[in-house]
Amino acid sequence: MSKILVIEDESAIRRVLVKILAEENDNYSVHEAENGLEGIEAVKKEDFDLVLCDIKMPKMDGVEVLEAAKKIKPEIPFIMISGHGDLDTAVNTMRLGAFDYISKPPDLNRLLTTVRNALDRKELVVENKILKKKVSKNYEMIGESDEIGTIKDMIEKVAPTDARVLITGSNGTGKELVAHWVHQKSPRSSAPFIEVNCAAIPSELIESELFGHVKGAFTSAVKDRAGKFEAANKGTIFLDEIGDMSLSAQAKVLRALQENKISRVGSDKDIKVDVRVLAATNKDLKKEIEDGKFREDLYHRLAVILIKVPALNDRRDDIPLLIEHFSQKIASEQGTAQKSFSKKALELLKGYDWTGNVRELRNVVERLIILGGKEVSEEDVKLFASK
Repeated sequence: MSKILVIEDESAIRRVLVKILAEENDNYSVHEAENGLEGIEAVKKEDFDLVLCDIKMPKMDGVEVLEAAKKIKPEIPFIMISGHGDLDTAVNTMRLGAFDYISKPPDLNRLLTTVRNALDRKELVVENKILKKKVSKNYEMIGESDEIGTIKDMIEKVAPTDARVLITGSNGTGKELVAHWVHQKSPRSSAPFIEVNCAAIPSELIESELFGHVKGAFTSAVKDRAGKFEAANKGTIFLDEIGDMSLSAQAKVLRALQENKISRVGSDKDIKVDVRVLAATNKDLKKEIEDGKFREDLYHRLAVILIKVPALNDRRDDIPLLIEHFSQKIASEQGTAQKSFSKKALELLKGYDWTGNVRELRNVVERLIILGGKEVSEEDVKLFASK
């Protein structure tokens, strides 16, 4: 049920608004306030889905109510009620965050349409917040070891900036997770996060993938196509396994970082982009530079901040926490009850050599949940988690 608050000092207009809304939809629970001060107290005490608020009122006018309410509960949509002489003020309230305004006397169709649209918008905002929380949780770093604590501290400091970050570590350690977390905690979190796996794209196609191409640039270029940098505009691009990128593509990436502009393959027209670049590699880039396979100037552009993700073998105390996390996640995905692991099973798993890191541990946990008993035992580990 949608809770609507009507703040209006003229009792006749207030009664009309309440009557119209109550009769329009059985799912509208309509509440009243006779002035702005009463309205603010109601907003503090209850969670409303929508507020209709008059502009000209004694004690506290509608503009003051709007500003105060947005500080308390910024997600509540406001529809302002304006007299003929209040139109300029009504327009100004939209700059302050009001959803819309309606004039007195209210037109029935306009009023109901605006109310429905405002409630739909509120529902969408709530859904987006829930989704964002779920996304953030999916990319949460699990662990209480000193190594993970150091990474979390670095992310808290780095994420609010636009500094470029180079993430290093072995395969399966969670480099992608770090990149997602930096983006989610940054001011760009509502903008696109575009991932590019440089190792998975053939060298002859990587430039087109990153920067786009124009029609006729090469045989299969049948139409103009935007690249990943354009898609990531105002957001973040994550260049995974950047050590596998061709030298010619590296030169173009360097230009994009230096000048904040790119050009599509086959075109000499510059396109300005505003993109934060995060990169990751499992290679020793300094060794790659010595071997002439990676540009030193690009390395220094990318490695403003260096985050090294430790191997799982270097943070074994986090293994029980990771097993608990994966058990919950797998049970949720499969719609089954979560399985527990015996202490001896956990100790045995802590002693394994995890060459595949966290990715390998996740696979082993899933295998044990499927094949093991009601509680995963030491015997289950010996039978099903063997290398």
